[in-house]
Amino acid sequence: MRPVKGVLAALLFAAASHAMAAQSRAPIYDSMRLNIGMNCRWEAKCISVQRKAMNAALSYVKSARPAADRIHMCNRNASRGRNRVDWVGFNNCIRNANLRTRRDANLRTHRVGQLRAAKGMTRA
Repeated sequence: MRPVKGVLAALLFAAASHAMAAQSRAPIYDSMRLNIGMNCRWEAKCISVQRKAMNAALSYVKSARPAADRIHMCNRNASRGRNRVDWVGFNNCIRNANLRTRRDANLRTHRVGQLRAAKGMTRA
C-alpha cells in the first residue's frame, strides 16, 4: 500500500501545482489579456493579431513620441466600450500621417480667418 500512497501523493502534488500555475495565468489578473480576450471573444487568431498590433503600436509610440493630443484622438477612435481598446485600430491610427488632430484643425481655421481679415474679406 505504501507505493500507491506515494504515487497518489505525487499525482495530487502535480495536479495542485498545475492548477496554481493555471490560476496565476488567469486573465482576470492581467488587464491587457482580459481586454484583448473580450474584444476577440477569446478566438486565438484574433488574440494573436491584437497582441502583435499592441506591441507594434507601443514600440512606435515609444520611438516616435507622437503628440499627446494625437494619442488621445487615436484612443477615442479605437475605443470599444468604456475601458476596451481595439489595438489594430489604434496602431493604424497612430501611424497614419494624414489624420489631423483637433488642434491642427483649429490652427488651420484660425489662420484662414486671419488671412480673410487681412484681405478685408468677411463672412456673411
